Amino acid sequence: MGKEAGITIDFMKKEDLDQVMAIEQASFSMPWSRNLFLSEFRSPSVSRLLVALDPDAPMRTITGYLVFWLVAGEMHILNLATASGSRRQGIARRLVLAGLRHGYSKDARRAFLEVRVSNQSAHKLYSSLGFTGTFVRRDYYDDPIEDAVVMTLEEGAFKSLVASLQES
Repeated sequence: MGKEAGITIDFMKKEDLDQVMAIEQASFSMPWSRNLFLSEFRSPSVSRLLVALDPDAPMRTITGYLVFWLVAGEMHILNLATASGSRRQGIARRLVLAGLRHGYSKDARRAFLEVRVSNQSAHKLYSSLGFTGTFVRRDYYDDPIEDAVVMTLEEGAFKSLVASLQES
């Protein structure tokens, strides 16, 4: 997909799953299973899986990943994580921007996601990209039980953000 500010964004490969699973398990109290990731590979008309790669590593080294769906003009961000040693370096932001750019090129005009109420880092990231809190899903998450804020990037903000990426 391309190189951006010290990382390379690429489509995830099944061979990446061991590294992705390690990041997933270290990042979430209720991590996705390997089978759930594999099911995303079986839905290429809807599902997209991106990885951030360390360009300085001698082998393919995953520093983060993004999973999203493209359905009926909308992008739904399902899963985003960064390796613990690679956090606070803008990798999640670059993954989301790459996903939004790709989604827009495939006719997505709105994007949305769910995020834990307590995940202030994620709220800050998504808000900085133009997402707004739309409503709350009560008891959406397990372990621990917690509400989710549904955040939406509406059509005008989506278009403006993608246009600004093309200018830079």
